[in-house]
Formats: sequence, C-alpha cells, structure tokens
Amino acid sequence: MRSGRAMLIAPMAIFGIGGICLLLLFFTPGQEGPFHDNLLPELIGFCIEGFFLVGLLTLIQNSRERARRKELWQSLRGSLRGILSNLDIAFLPPNAEPTAPGQLERDIGIVPRFMREMQLVQIDLPNMLALKQESMETLSLARDLVPVAAQLSASHMRWWIAIVNSMRKLSTARSRPEVEHNVYRLLENIREFDRLSY
Repeated sequence: MRSGRAMLIAPMAIFGIGGICLLLLFFTPGQEGPFHDNLLPELIGFCIEGFFLVGLLTLIQNSRERARRKELWQSLRGSLRGILSNLDIAFLPPNAEPTAPGQLERDIGIVPRFMREMQLVQIDLPNMLALKQESMETLSLARDLVPVAAQLSASHMRWWIAIVNSMRKLSTARSRPEVEHNVYRLLENIREFDRLSY
C-alpha cells in the first residue's frame, strides 16, 4: 500500500516542482524568444494538468483502499453478530426491544456496554448455554477469517486470533465462572479489535 502511494506522490511532486520552476523561468525578465513565448506556456500547462491528474488518481486510490478496508472490517465484525446478539438478549430488560443486527455489527460502543452490564447482571443458565452454542457454531468461521484480519494489519490479526482463542475457551467452558470469565475476555478482545478500526 505504501509503495503504491509513493508511486503516485513522486510524479505529483515532480510535476509540482517542475511547474513552479517553469513559472519562475517564465516570469524572469530578459528571457524572450520562441521557447519563452511558445513552448514554455505549453510545458507549464502540461505540469499543471499532470499535477492535478496524479492528485485525482491518488484520491481515487485512497478512497478505494478505505472502502476495501471498511468492507474487510465489516465482514470480520459481522461474523460476531450472533454472539453479540445473544449477549444483547441476555441483558435485555423486560418488554424491551433487542438491538438491531446492523447496530450490533457497526456500533463499537455496544461491547463496552456489555462489559459494564456483565459486572451488574448475572447471565442466566439458558443464555449461558446459548452463548456457548453460538460460540461453537461461530468458531470455525472466525478461525477461517484470520487471513482477512491479516489483510488489515498485524495488530488486527493478533486481536482476531485472541478473539478466536476466547471463543474456543468459551465453547469448552464447563462451569458458570469459566463461562463468565471467557465471555468477559472475549468482549475485552473485541473491544481492542474495535479500537483499531480500519
């Protein structure tokens, strides 16, 4: 990514510096002649066009890269929707509506909220079993997404591996303290992953 950006910035700098030098030459007194009157304005125009064309290409490339990274991040975050949905239901007050699936995927404030609620509310047995089951079902998909996380950065990949490891431990937990500990660790890892954004 950095080499691609340098490939676009270098020509932009060349066109910019070249255009400035030619403009200074154009306004230098005593330089009249066919080169000054005919060719020099053409070269200045060429440098200006090149500068803006390369700048436009840079903007397009950066926009595409941001869109690609956002798509990768959303695919990773979307794979956690089932677990977050189960947690949302576990902490849901009576007669309240569950959080919309899209919000669970995109809102990075959801995870810290669940972490606070875990310290105040005890998850009941059916919801604990549902979390374990969801973790078992999501584990293989999450493991397959490690290369996708690696495309974002090494830090994304490290936290994603930590998320996968927490899921694995949650899926094999056999007691309430184990389940609660591993759910909390899973949330901590997701929070750190979210802090990296894209």
